Amino acid sequence: MHESGIKYTEIAGLLEVPAGLVVEWMNGRSAPEEAMREKIQSLPELCDEPGAFEESEEDLAELTGLPTWYHRPAYTDGGRDFGNAAAFAFEADVEVLAREATQNSLDERLDRTRPVRVRYTLHELTGDALARFREAIQWDRLAPHYEAAAAQDQKVGRIIDAGLREMRERDRLVLLRVDDFNASGLTGDDYETGRFAAVVRRQLDSHKSVDGAGGSYGLGKATLWATSRLGLVLMNSTLSEPHEGQTERRLIGRLDLPWREVKGTPWAGPAWFGRPDPHANRADVARSWWADEESVERLHLARESTEPGTSFLIVGAHDVASLADADSATESDVGEDEESVHRMHKRLRQALGRNFWAAMVAGDGAQPLLEASVRTLRNGVEIIEEERVDPSVTQPSRTRALQAFLNGTTVERLTESGQVAMSTVPLSVPGLAGQKSGGEHKAVLLVTEADDADGRPNTVVAMRGNRMTVRTSRVPDLALGTNPFQAVLLVGHAAGGEAPCADEAEAFLRTSEPPEHNKWGQTEELRMRYSPSAYRRIATLTRDTNRAVRELVTLPKSKRRGATDRLRKRLAVSGKGASRKSAAAAMPILDELDARIDADGSWCVTAEVKVPVSSDVMHVTPVAKLDVRSGPRPTVAWSELVAVRNCELKDGVLRFEPGARNATFRGVTDVSTHPVRASLTGLVVELRLDKEVKR
Repeated sequence: MHESGIKYTEIAGLLEVPAGLVVEWMNGRSAPEEAMREKIQSLPELCDEPGAFEESEEDLAELTGLPTWYHRPAYTDGGRDFGNAAAFAFEADVEVLAREATQNSLDERLDRTRPVRVRYTLHELTGDALARFREAIQWDRLAPHYEAAAAQDQKVGRIIDAGLREMRERDRLVLLRVDDFNASGLTGDDYETGRFAAVVRRQLDSHKSVDGAGGSYGLGKATLWATSRLGLVLMNSTLSEPHEGQTERRLIGRLDLPWREVKGTPWAGPAWFGRPDPHANRADVARSWWADEESVERLHLARESTEPGTSFLIVGAHDVASLADADSATESDVGEDEESVHRMHKRLRQALGRNFWAAMVAGDGAQPLLEASVRTLRNGVEIIEEERVDPSVTQPSRTRALQAFLNGTTVERLTESGQVAMSTVPLSVPGLAGQKSGGEHKAVLLVTEADDADGRPNTVVAMRGNRMTVRTSRVPDLALGTNPFQAVLLVGHAAGGEAPCADEAEAFLRTSEPPEHNKWGQTEELRMRYSPSAYRRIATLTRDTNRAVRELVTLPKSKRRGATDRLRKRLAVSGKGASRKSAAAAMPILDELDARIDADGSWCVTAEVKVPVSSDVMHVTPVAKLDVRSGPRPTVAWSELVAVRNCELKDGVLRFEPGARNATFRGVTDVSTHPVRASLTGLVVELRLDKEVKR
């Protein structure tokens, strides 16, 4: 109708309807009824020749200005794709979605002086609200394609079938919307290279605009479709750069289905929800359209402001991991449906706090890179209030460490509670293939005491430019008695603007990450761009990091003597203060005991033994007992007993080296033999005489 050259008032006269109704059709706000469609088809003035629109809903969509579905025709060579392989690179898991989608938003941060704001909204539709949404997405036109796809005994077909049954049997559909603000938006042409085409039209096109970007494979966007049981994602973007003279409410939808046959016609797989494009050099193509406010409301895509960014609406969202959690959960008062969105809400919030806490931290007077929140609705009513993720709550110790670095308040060594020690770790960056070395980068290592809310202690969290957690690893070979700590390794641009060779380190580590961006190691890209042995530089970085951590957390002996005051009161060396044995007996004695309670509830001890000057020193057996409030002290077994210095252990018996005047051993108690939790007891260590053997 837009291309017919006839004024809308003339069209209204031909159809004998109010001119305002024709405007509604042309702007996509409403659709003509079936009888009116037949009348439109019968008027030669509105088409090239009589009957041109007969049996063609696409042409009718062009005439009325409404969006419609365009499905890709089957390949002429008979090839068949039974799903989008990129979607199977990731699990259908909201935690994976939160990681990938938020990373993409961070990469597209527009104003670098302000945070990108990301909000996740779970919205459960039932009853009339669901019916209105189905009408808005033209479900009647999609249904035959869904039924054909679900009937196939293929993986994607089974997933779709489960989604259809969920909607039919429970009259329920879960939408998951991801909004970002202060982001670039889906800029560029519908078909040519740009952000829009990279997301909507192409696979394996990353199109990252910044050097410190988290993504590099172009696979992360596939998590949006992988999280949909129906393979359907709708988009509304506010552009940072005008396209066709406009910036607001650029809409498009993409549906990923397997090959199918509908009413005898084969279809390749994907389909797009958009306006017909009469100027495209190809058949059956839909392009994005500039929607009005009413249309975006009906599609649940209305944005709260005109700030640039994009809203992705995942239709039929599901979370395999939360379903697994439900199988082991205890019964509750809430229903299964309500509980599922509550679990998804919780897992989204936890994933954001675990993976992006560092991006939400800022120094004094500065802005963070990211703000993130989660909320949950049912039929437009908020059932879980919007929760902004607070890194000081989700990761208190690590947040303290990063803030100290950003504020310049770190120390060289930990001497008081609450301090953050800083060191640097060298990374020798290899040169690109055929080139010399990329130089030596100085990664920043931060260490502080652990807080219970951080999760597992004694770990190093590593990240680069956009401050998304890439890997978390435990520090090995720690001395028994080491106070629990958390460590953060900042590499590349995350190490600060003055870090040497930051660009080179950033590019090197980005190339060493798999599509999940959850570790650094050997990849095919790393082999091709650098060398087959380049990954060894990462192993060296890991080794040097662990060594630097141990140096920062190992207490001098003078400090270790007292352990902590609170724990010291709960330790006892059996026999200390009693009269000494005679020199002839030559009985070794415990001189010092250092201990802590590990995360699994075991006592971990380091013991110093004073060996008498004698030619007849007795061998002894270390025995651990729990100091309880009443009754005899129960003996507990050792799960690990190790000789450290000037001694050896054989069958649990401690033997001393000739001439030694002191010795050290370590032990860990067996939790399964504890009759009482270690936190409710003290610890007593005795050296029992072994009468059968002497040195």
